[in-house]
Amino acid sequence: MNDLLSLVPLLDQIRGRRVLVVGDLYLDAYIFGQPERVSREAPIIILEETRREQRPGGGTAPALALKALGAEVWQAGVVGDDADGRALIELMRAQGVDIGGIIVDRDRPTTTKTRMVAEGQYNTFPQQVARSDRQNRSPIAASVAERPVNYVRAVGTEVDAVLLSDYRSGVLVPDLIAAARDANALSTVDSQGALANFDGLTLVKCNQAEAEAYLGTSLQSRDERREPLLELRRRLHCAQLVVTLGPDGAALAIDGDYHEIPSFSRRQVFDVTGAGDTVIAVMTGALTAGATPLQALELSQVAAGIVIGKWGNAQASAEEIAAVIRES
Repeated sequence: MNDLLSLVPLLDQIRGRRVLVVGDLYLDAYIFGQPERVSREAPIIILEETRREQRPGGGTAPALALKALGAEVWQAGVVGDDADGRALIELMRAQGVDIGGIIVDRDRPTTTKTRMVAEGQYNTFPQQVARSDRQNRSPIAASVAERPVNYVRAVGTEVDAVLLSDYRSGVLVPDLIAAARDANALSTVDSQGALANFDGLTLVKCNQAEAEAYLGTSLQSRDERREPLLELRRRLHCAQLVVTLGPDGAALAIDGDYHEIPSFSRRQVFDVTGAGDTVIAVMTGALTAGATPLQALELSQVAAGIVIGKWGNAQASAEEIAAVIRES
């Protein structure tokens, strides 16, 4: 990496930047318990429940990551007309995120992921033992999509960037993607493989496996990655393509140039949940602050290195990022 200290001023410049985040909204529910014994009914561990928690998840993660950096954030998406949807809206409101773009769809449930988590004196860290998902992955109806589309067209012109978070749960229909692309000069997406849907955005991010599946080729080494990813950027008509490479860091393809940034972690890898959301959020915030694409990616790698040392859908604050950079 280049001189990391030069990235610290960007953190101050992200504060107050305005970003609209649009995506598939999830409620993460947790049931914590202490493992007591193996059940007599089946070969499973019995947890003696100690507490329950609810946290925002899915497409709310980039919004919360930007909020942790001091940005002003608007959230758009769809929830069901149910207790989980109301809980998710209140959780986002409590975080200071503008929830005016969250639409209630009476014909589909709020996507909810419920995790059973074991913890106790013998567990150094909480460990998931099971997860149950409730969701409808079908595209939202045209009559429902009309409202977030109009919201993005209106608010998207007033913010510094529009960020799309695709968890492939039916919200990012073509009209909504087009509204985001057309509303703002800076439009970014964290895609989960449906790359062709996001043609023409400023920044497209995916992971290595998704890029390999789309290209139909191996990307295991730098020599295998450079030309295919430069070509992929051209095919997607995006100014910047970022491909996360797991422990190898991330690749950046821009017009006529290619970079790879190593992973940046000074902590034990505890939970990779939210690392990708952190990358797209920090990159988007940094680009609104005038960073170059390479600077934005470097800053995002520092932030992701912090997040993977935390449990659950966590965020890295501007103060944490600055402290890690100075320590390095």
